[in-house]
Amino acid sequence: MHPHSLVPLVTLLALLTYFWMSTRVPRARAKCGIQAPAMTGDPILERTVRAHYNTLEWLPIFLVSMWLFGIYWNDRLAAALGLVWIIGRIMYAVAYVQDPAKRGPGFLIQALATAVLLFGALGRVIYILAVQGA
Repeated sequence: MHPHSLVPLVTLLALLTYFWMSTRVPRARAKCGIQAPAMTGDPILERTVRAHYNTLEWLPIFLVSMWLFGIYWNDRLAAALGLVWIIGRIMYAVAYVQDPAKRGPGFLIQALATAVLLFGALGRVIYILAVQGA
């Protein structure tokens, strides 16, 4: 097995999760009867779009952090945290559409997973630079 085969797999799963969220937008449009390019007018559509956009906003932070964590620390742990992120994002998206007040747990789960990946990678890179004397 390639030493970094799990992080690419989780990357693809995260992108499939994002794709799934993108398919929810046209379904919400059809359900609400709001045609493109309109983005407002029904709370279900607005919350579906917002959950999708919020995931897009987090993807770069999450993906780069997961890859760097996997390279500089541990591929398995990075992938496991990536799966936690995906679960949190799914929880967030489903809850947000149902009731925005209930989106907190999913958001917290994915934010914590991202924070561990981000600051873990940053700390390791700083440590390596300090030890090797950049």
